[in-house]
Amino acid sequence: MSRLRRALLTGALTVLPVATVLLPAVPAHASDTLRAHAEARGKFIGTAVATSPLANESAYRTIAASEFNQITAENAMKWDATEPSQNQFTFSGADQIMAFAEANDQQVHGHTLVWHSQTPSWVQNLGADAMRSAMQNHIARVAGRYASNPVLKSWDVVNEVFEENGSMRNSFWYQKLGDSYIADAFRYARAADPDAELCINDYNVEGINAKSTAMYNLVRTLKAQGVPIDCVGLQSHLAIQYGFPGQVQENIQRFADLGVNVRITEIDIRMQMPRDATKDATQATYYTNMVKACLAVTRCTGITIWGFTDKYSWVPDTFSGQGAALIYDENYGRKPAYTAVHDALAGGTTPDDTTPPSTPGKPAASAVTATGATLTWTASTDNRAVTGYDVYRGATKLGSSATNSVTLTGLTPETAYTVHVVARDAAGNTSANSESTTFTTTAGSGTGCTPAYRVVNSWPGGFQGEVKITCAGPVTSWRVTLTYPESVRITQNWSSTLSSLGTAFTFSNAAWNGSVPAGGSTTFGFIASWTGTGAPPAPVIS
Repeated sequence: MSRLRRALLTGALTVLPVATVLLPAVPAHASDTLRAHAEARGKFIGTAVATSPLANESAYRTIAASEFNQITAENAMKWDATEPSQNQFTFSGADQIMAFAEANDQQVHGHTLVWHSQTPSWVQNLGADAMRSAMQNHIARVAGRYASNPVLKSWDVVNEVFEENGSMRNSFWYQKLGDSYIADAFRYARAADPDAELCINDYNVEGINAKSTAMYNLVRTLKAQGVPIDCVGLQSHLAIQYGFPGQVQENIQRFADLGVNVRITEIDIRMQMPRDATKDATQATYYTNMVKACLAVTRCTGITIWGFTDKYSWVPDTFSGQGAALIYDENYGRKPAYTAVHDALAGGTTPDDTTPPSTPGKPAASAVTATGATLTWTASTDNRAVTGYDVYRGATKLGSSATNSVTLTGLTPETAYTVHVVARDAAGNTSANSESTTFTTTAGSGTGCTPAYRVVNSWPGGFQGEVKITCAGPVTSWRVTLTYPESVRITQNWSSTLSSLGTAFTFSNAAWNGSVPAGGSTTFGFIASWTGTGAPPAPVIS
């Protein structure tokens, strides 16, 4: 018997008054709840819940219990909520979430153990060794508390570790510990809970782009190193004004092919206010697209909506003039987005759509370089909504975009490209080919990379160094050698592979960051011991 169930029976824990909701028999009926249809498809449909409305609003509790078979604590399991002062733990909010899930036959996804945000200042101010120990202790205490409870199925172990360009986020974790904190966190979590599914989670990684590719390469490297990573979370905080991400299903599939599960962890789809029917229809299409992309991949285990009612959405407080991001309105009324999620899970469709988008305009090329070009064209129209565009050279797809513009990369220098554009909609209809245009890439300017060195921090007996590598052309590997006086020794490095010969220290790319696009950059860092005084000596860079 778990601690929470024992507390429920003894009255030691206040239980929210919601009747147990039993899992439906399969197959589900067309009018059934979201959770019934998700269960029939072998998936979960979840929502993030907040403790205050969960305790105080019956409508909120009823919907949270009846429509969802998975819940995530929006804030109650984060570090600032569970360990605000060192070794002073409080679990009242987290226990409330767990009790609700137990009472309503739901699974819980723990969110989140290690994150740069909502982590108390006492953690951020620790030295490297103390910070690593604090991380291990926190994970052991928080994940360990619920390890014996069968409703806690999974954890976001590390959250948001990348910048938009695919480089490592320069968080206090990274500054103090390098990227080794990621693998350590997963190992600590596995020790705390041997049975939970352990996930890495980030935003703007729904489609294939630089950030999701960095995530892909990191997961591949961690798997190769035997790090216990089981799952990738795609947050999916989308906005209809920016278009739908490209290649979502393909992105989910490539992660699944690494041998990890994938989940949509925090989906909401905001719009510029005020709402209108057109915006609602586009939002509903985006929800449909995300659900169907998950359903199409066996290892995509489910979808969590980040809240369900606009009444308690985080969006308006974060994005000025934007909102209406969820599937229920402020008065708990179902929106078209609810119907979209419901019908996608149920396997139903909207009325047959066989009308293709109109033909896109002829693309115009600009910013042509040796390896890339930007294309723009007049947007297509559709009887419902255009969801994206694909750019082709003959039968070869060169790129995709949710808007009427795309930047192509990885092209061959001094080569003529004749390209056309095709529009697509949510039903899978595609337009006729646009009129073609031809452009020629320029002569290659070389693919050399330039290192920029700096000392990030220094202290008696040591310092932290960092090198930013910027490449003129696309590369698939890089190497930098730093030659120091005898007084310097490299003791720790991250985002690189290190070899040394005497006082020369050669840093090569890690498995996940060797590819740098033209004009792109990547960063690695290290810790050095040093026996001198004054400023740390500058190396000879080659």
